[in-house]
Amino acid sequence: MKKSKVTGGSGLPKNVAALLSYVLGFVSGFVFLLIEKDKFVRFHAFQSIFTSLAAFLIQTGLSMFRLYSLSELVSYVTFGVFIVLMIKAYRGEKYMLPVIGEMAEKYA
Repeated sequence: MKKSKVTGGSGLPKNVAALLSYVLGFVSGFVFLLIEKDKFVRFHAFQSIFTSLAAFLIQTGLSMFRLYSLSELVSYVTFGVFIVLMIKAYRGEKYMLPVIGEMAEKYA
């Protein structure tokens, strides 16, 4: 693994900042979006925000129809996806989720 350069706003290596943008979902995504100018970190911050938003909307819709077990399944899948995204970000990979990754790339 290559040494990552330190990013601007947070003073963290960019791979660590990208990983941390997933830790608290959209909250940490917004924090790193506000303090970082690095395109790699901003991509992961946007992907974190969009993934969290999509999961929230899906869970809300399922709960409205009283499909609580499916809503819970979405929670587990989202958790797993976030773990994979954190690992990829730490390794310095720009892993793009379908649709969401393209949107994140556009806004980063």
